[in-house]
Amino acid sequence: MATSLLVPSSLSLTTHCSINSHFATNPQTLPNSMLRRLLFSSINFTLFRPNSPLKFRPILFLSSSSSSSSSSLNPPTRVFAMAGKDHTFTTSTSHQNKHTNRLASEHSPYLLQHAHNPVNWYPWGEEAFEEARKRDVPIFLSIGYSTCHWCHVMEVESFEDDGVAKLLNDWFVSIKVDREERPDVDKVYMTYVQALYGGGGWPLSVFLSPDLKPLMGGTYFPPDDKYGRPGFKTILRKVKEAWESKKDVLVKSGTFAIEQLSEALSISKLSDKLSEEIAQSALHECTKSLAESYDPKYGGFGSAPKFPRPSEPQAMMYQSKKLMELGKTGEAEKHLKMVSFSLQCMARGGAHDHLGGGFHRYSVDECWHVPHFEKMLYDQGQLANVYLDVFSITKDVFYSCVARDILDYLKRDMIGHNGEIFSAEDADSAEPENPTKKKEGAFYVWTTSEIEDIVGEHASLITSRNQETVIFLL
Repeated sequence: MATSLLVPSSLSLTTHCSINSHFATNPQTLPNSMLRRLLFSSINFTLFRPNSPLKFRPILFLSSSSSSSSSSLNPPTRVFAMAGKDHTFTTSTSHQNKHTNRLASEHSPYLLQHAHNPVNWYPWGEEAFEEARKRDVPIFLSIGYSTCHWCHVMEVESFEDDGVAKLLNDWFVSIKVDREERPDVDKVYMTYVQALYGGGGWPLSVFLSPDLKPLMGGTYFPPDDKYGRPGFKTILRKVKEAWESKKDVLVKSGTFAIEQLSEALSISKLSDKLSEEIAQSALHECTKSLAESYDPKYGGFGSAPKFPRPSEPQAMMYQSKKLMELGKTGEAEKHLKMVSFSLQCMARGGAHDHLGGGFHRYSVDECWHVPHFEKMLYDQGQLANVYLDVFSITKDVFYSCVARDILDYLKRDMIGHNGEIFSAEDADSAEPENPTKKKEGAFYVWTTSEIEDIVGEHASLITSRNQETVIFLL
């Protein structure tokens, strides 16, 4: 399990406005300003300034200072950035590393994870853009972050494969971006993929023209064709063929896409100025849609996989308050009941870490039972607020206890010795029987024998005879 945090220096923030903020204040410059900002943002944005009195540097793979002595599992591995004194880092170039690319000189934990892929990765910057223009080839842009499970999967399946790497190196200029380091770049191309396909996520995989116009994109791609869907190698060939035979059409399409993106990002920024009437109407429609997707049996909104999205109960509580003010007590209580029941189901399920505290990223099933083991800082902070809000309304200590559980977890596991705050915990961690190999949930999953060794005769209350392994949920 790994954690990461990348924070730009305060000096950096004053020299680099975000892309969408720029559009909102300078709409007359669209869309060329987007391309210009993207092209030169690597020059204008300095994440680590050598002479700054406040610097942030990543400290890699420091083991947690403590772990349960009763479990044979390896303790979590942490990756974080630390404020304070300057630090010098060296990247191993020993014979054990068959390949080393340009990412080896980067600071981002995520980029350093890919420093020894056979893919000839470039960091986001003018060197990569110029190489694409010189070779007249498309750019393959891959965006992720260090604790992203499916980013790890795609790396193992594709980016560590010599055959896939050869296709990327021969036909494309490949760029790796850490979304925690460059949220502005991620925002632009995630918006494109979401608008194109109705959904997004990480790893984000986008093909660009040399002048950074999006051509096509997606998220995780398996290496080979499967279930009637093209694999990554097929997609690489298709994009290469389309670039050679239909370049003008692709570029025209990309130009139109960037214009639409610019308009959308500008409107979203200006939407802060909506009238109260429009805002209330939007809230009503939003909560109406949420109520229609409410699961009265297991709680939550929508179907599996279920995410504990704090914004959903927050919206329902706000609408409940508005309805109460209008004297619509019955409707208000109905909205609040949806929230309270959902929070109870979430807290009692496996998506909630009953031993270590906090909540996992999502549940793969509809009843909050089996989690995807990644933990995000922003989920914890927002969920603590949601549980406290419901406690303040209902005075039920169940909710305050869950909030305390989250905050205790944050204080114990998500704050480092020097005050740094971790942004996430990795879903993948070292297997106890093979510490060099990582597996999703290895830190959290207990074998039957491990439970029997600890709780003895009471193990039957937890385990099933027909299960080789169980997830410890109590």
